[in-house]
Amino acid sequence: MKILVINSGSSSIKFQLLSMVDEAVLASGLVERIGEEEGLIKCTFMPDTVDEQVVKNGEVIADHNSGMRLAVDLLTDPDQGVIADRNDISAIGHRVVHGGEDFHQPTIITDEVMAAIEKNVPLAPLHNPANIDGIRVAQELFEGVPQVAVFDTAFHQTIPAHAYHYAIPYELYEKERIRRYGFHGTSHKFVASECAQLMGKPLENLNVITIHLGNGCSMTAVKNGQSIDTTLGLTPLEGLVMGTRSGDVDPAIHAFLARNCGMTIGEIDTLLNKESGMKGLCGLNDMRDIHDAIAAGDERAKLALEVQTYRNKKYIGAYMAALGRVDAIVFTAGIGENDEIVRAKTVAGLEPFGIVMDMEANDQRIKKPTLLSVADSKIQIWGIPTNEELAIARESQALQQG
Repeated sequence: MKILVINSGSSSIKFQLLSMVDEAVLASGLVERIGEEEGLIKCTFMPDTVDEQVVKNGEVIADHNSGMRLAVDLLTDPDQGVIADRNDISAIGHRVVHGGEDFHQPTIITDEVMAAIEKNVPLAPLHNPANIDGIRVAQELFEGVPQVAVFDTAFHQTIPAHAYHYAIPYELYEKERIRRYGFHGTSHKFVASECAQLMGKPLENLNVITIHLGNGCSMTAVKNGQSIDTTLGLTPLEGLVMGTRSGDVDPAIHAFLARNCGMTIGEIDTLLNKESGMKGLCGLNDMRDIHDAIAAGDERAKLALEVQTYRNKKYIGAYMAALGRVDAIVFTAGIGENDEIVRAKTVAGLEPFGIVMDMEANDQRIKKPTLLSVADSKIQIWGIPTNEELAIARESQALQQG
């Protein structure tokens, strides 16, 4: 069984082909700069090569339809042999950012499901339209092949009402569906499940804090295998300090900026989403550059790191209180897997709560699940690489077979 996983962004399409016999990746690629003057497609075919091959560069890729067709042409290229023909695909799994309150689980895509995804466009205006484009093109190119939607928000639909409601007029929830939804759910669910297996515990008996740190960041409190709270809210802006996103701020900042700086709502939204976070504090949003700047004596870069890791630590404390008992803390995603300094500073000072990092074990990039705590740490610390594509493929396989 071969499953194609598609993640359509506003100007890109990430795709991965997996053989579910052994969960091996057969090909992995990215279509970038859709709609720009110069398009780009990169694709790595495995296991024959581990080097990325730039197979098309410098030509216009007009839209998602064109991008998907180019990707499929690559996968069906007889010289590569990863797909004999399009009927070789058993199912196609799509990452869909926002399922609102409509979807608690992955689902086979039907006309009714597409209508619900479209209904949620106002909740994710930058993401859901691109996801819809990807689905429609895949339906056209792979007629008759089951299409599966896996929602970023689905894992968080178990969050109780007292945790997802904002203290604003209730009518705004009823009429506009304003509430906490959370994101990165596929990643949080995947690493929580992996952690349970590594600890030899059933997921339904595990309490874990999962920390997804990349350019976008989020933290989730997982109780007995279910999400009970998460840092991202109505949008992916709330919570932790991110690469260019502010995370938590005083909501009155909007009015202050409008009144005193003459900024429009659109300008404030851009400021908080694209010019804030680590970039806003020190002008840099790549953690590698920030560490280099700190080493060179840049005080603002040092401040940015302190602000980010302090915010991480505060949320760990909050989620320890929400969970009552914590079995493990898991770091994942680009920064979580590759930045030993951020991991160490995030848990520094939490030793009185039974969280004790093994600094020698932590001094590495995480390429495979790794225990990062000392043997007698009451709460284990893990670094577990996330694999959203594999998670989507597994969900798609289960639905296609069931």
